Amino acid sequence: MISISQYNLDKIEDLFENIGYKVRYEKGNFKTGACVLQNTKVVVVNKFSNLEVKINSLIQLLKELDVERDGLEEKLWVFYKSLLKGDK
Repeated sequence: MISISQYNLDKIEDLFENIGYKVRYEKGNFKTGACVLQNTKVVVVNKFSNLEVKINSLIQLLKELDVERDGLEEKLWVFYKSLLKGDK
């Protein structure tokens, strides 16, 4: 399991950017901490969620996406794989 820190949130945001997704922080009345907007490559995160909810929500979304190894730096690929293994 990854530690809850701004540094790790930034790394997850970098990972999303590298796989072609834009992460936005906005207010909303959605129940989860994050969602993908109707088949677009935009992830909306509830800006009022705490750091732990933001991180866990983004990790959950990553698990639902098909992430290709091609084009990802080795460090990001290793980080991505570690996120997938970190199931609670």
